[in-house]
Amino acid sequence: MYYAVILAGGSGTRLWPLSRRSRSKQSLKLVGERTMFQHAVDRLAPLFQPEQIYVVTREDQSALLSSQMPELPSANIISEPVGRGTAPAIGLAAIHLRKRDPEATMAVLTADHYITGTKQFRRVLETACSVAKDGHLVTLGIKPASPSTGFGYIQQGERLGLVNDFPVFRVERFTEKPALDAARQMVTSGGYSWNSGMFVWRVDRILEEFQKQMPDLYTRLMEVEAALGRVDYRAVLLRAWNRVAEWTIDYGVMERAADVVVVPVDIGWTDVGNWASLAELLSPDQDGNIFVGPHHEIDTHNTFVFGGKRLVATIGIQDIVIVDSEDALLVCAKKREQEVREITERLKRSGNIQWL
Repeated sequence: MYYAVILAGGSGTRLWPLSRRSRSKQSLKLVGERTMFQHAVDRLAPLFQPEQIYVVTREDQSALLSSQMPELPSANIISEPVGRGTAPAIGLAAIHLRKRDPEATMAVLTADHYITGTKQFRRVLETACSVAKDGHLVTLGIKPASPSTGFGYIQQGERLGLVNDFPVFRVERFTEKPALDAARQMVTSGGYSWNSGMFVWRVDRILEEFQKQMPDLYTRLMEVEAALGRVDYRAVLLRAWNRVAEWTIDYGVMERAADVVVVPVDIGWTDVGNWASLAELLSPDQDGNIFVGPHHEIDTHNTFVFGGKRLVATIGIQDIVIVDSEDALLVCAKKREQEVREITERLKRSGNIQWL
C-alpha cells in the first residue's frame, strides 16, 4: 500500500518573529485560512486516506498539529524527542511503516511547501509510487523558474521513459546551492531540476540504504524498531535519539545511493522558507506593496507588511519587510531579509530565549 509521510519538524527561523519554538511555521496560517500543515494534508485527498497519512514532528509540536487535523489517527503522529534532520526523521517513519506494512511504499513530503497545481501533484505522486515499486529511489524535481541560488539542483542523466506521461530520468548527480553563474548554466542547459526535498521509495529499499550508508543511524533505528508497541518505547527512543547525529537525507543517503531517479514536474511549487518566498504567493497592489492584516499607508512602495491584530501604518518608506507579532516586531530591508536567522541566533547566544 502507498503511504504519505509529512515531515513537520522544521523550526522556521527565517520566518521569525511569527514562527517560534512553541508555534513553528507549519502550524501558522500564512496563505489563506488554513495552516501550512493543513494545506499539506488537504492536497493529498483523495489519493491518500487519513489512515495512510503519517506525520513526523517534534514532541512539543505533536499535540498542536494533531488538533489542527483531528481526522488523522493519533498513532500516525510520530514524535521525535528532538529534531535531528531529515534522515533520522525519515528513518523513524520507515520503521513505523514497516511494522504496519512490510511492503509499504512511502512518499516523503514536507509541511512547508505551497503547491497550487494540486491535481498535477497527486498525479505525479501516483506515478512516482508506481516507479518506486520497482526498487527505484524516486525524487521529485521542480522545473527551474529562474537561476536561483537558494535551491539544490539535480542533474538528469539517462532518460528511462515515460510513465503516465511523466518523463523519468536517472540522477547523474546532486549539486548543493550553487553560485549564480553555475545556476545560470544549469538552467540554460535544460538538464537540471531544483531539488524539492520530496521523495518516494519502498520502505525496505530506504532502510537498505540506511544500513549501507548510515550504519550508526541504522543501528539506533533497529533499537527503536524492536521497542515498537512496548511500554518502554519512549525511553528507548530517547536513549537512541541522544546518540543520533544530525543529518539530511541528501547528504546521508541520496548523493551516494544506487538506482536514484528523478521525475521533473511543474506543479506550482514554492518552498515557503522566508518572507521573500511567502511574498511571492501574495498579490501586490499597484505600488508593489503587500499588506496582510490592518494597515494604512502614505507614500509606501515595494513593502511587505505581515501584521496581526494591531494597525500597522507606514509613511514614506520603500523596500521594507515589517512583521508584527504579539511580543516582537521585525523591521528589515528587503535586500537583507536572509539575515533574519541571524537575529534568532543572537537571541539564543544572549540567553533571550523568551523571544524564540
